[in-house]
Amino acid sequence: MNRNRYEATRRTALAGAAGALSAAMAGFGGRRAFAGEELNALVWCDHTDPALLAPFEESTGAKVNVKDYEGTGTALSLVEQSQPGDWDVFVVDSVDVPRVAEMGLLAELPDDAFPWGDIFPELRQPDLHYRDGKLYAVPEKFGYNAIAYNRDRVDPADMRRAEMMWNDKYAGRYAIYDYYIPTMELVGLGLGVKPAELTADKLGPIRDKLLRMKTLAAVVGDVVTVQNALVTGAADIIISGGEYAVSGLMTENPALDWVIPDEGGIRWGQAIGVFAASTKRDLATQFVQYIVGAQGQGLLATSSCYWAMPSNRTAALDAGQKLTLRWDEQPGFLANSHNYFIPDAALDQAMLDVWTEFLQA
Repeated sequence: MNRNRYEATRRTALAGAAGALSAAMAGFGGRRAFAGEELNALVWCDHTDPALLAPFEESTGAKVNVKDYEGTGTALSLVEQSQPGDWDVFVVDSVDVPRVAEMGLLAELPDDAFPWGDIFPELRQPDLHYRDGKLYAVPEKFGYNAIAYNRDRVDPADMRRAEMMWNDKYAGRYAIYDYYIPTMELVGLGLGVKPAELTADKLGPIRDKLLRMKTLAAVVGDVVTVQNALVTGAADIIISGGEYAVSGLMTENPALDWVIPDEGGIRWGQAIGVFAASTKRDLATQFVQYIVGAQGQGLLATSSCYWAMPSNRTAALDAGQKLTLRWDEQPGFLANSHNYFIPDAALDQAMLDVWTEFLQA
């Protein structure tokens, strides 16, 4: 998923439970067992938060060097330009794990080293995180392309109905996220077309709705652009927005909110793995274990870059943070959401053609 990394105002991340982490690290060879070692991680921006990295560095004595990127293609270019062994940890779209594993870039991970009993079962997805029955990445964070809005300026009940995306009632008050795959798939759901059922001959009705939506929109833009439109009041609704766009802002502006329409939403997910060429696989694997453990998950979910749902149901989050993430609604949201559908080359081009027409309209 070529999402721009979600920029949000800086949040005070969840304070670490040092005792709990020390206990978790006990099985890793003891406190500061890797003093002086360095781990190089190619990540999304949520992993660059010092509050997330500090507990692991303190407990192991290792230093984690992070470089954030946008889009799997960019990451693969960085790897290609690097020497084998330059990188140890890789955070990547779950939908891209099979491709990256097939390229031989990821190391097999010990399946029994991770808390699968605590991870939302909908996220395990053997077709994504495994290849030939071997584990190559662990789901760590997920969220939705759905609807974000200002509840003081719209009817929240309307936001649960997909038809509001093209309703004259909100003319001039829409901000539309400029990424064709989730946005077109979300419109498709509103028309009764599930992402996995999308074909070129079903694009016509989606095109028609998109062109209608363009006439009603105040702005079409990247994550920062649509966020700013919502915050400043230039728009009241983000189509294809979700928790990633507003959760980190809701403390300052409680009027901001998000929801999945009753017709469904699009679910994105990210995973973390170890580079096959890493010379520090033990330390890298321990970092993965930390990230998907309860403390790491709480800090990752509320990272200063963007908030989203942790994959681990035992994530160390307080009641207010869970409320912001709509924790209690997750069973319904998970059941009523669809994984990103990555089209083949022909369908992808057809979708891009429609999106280009939409942008130029």
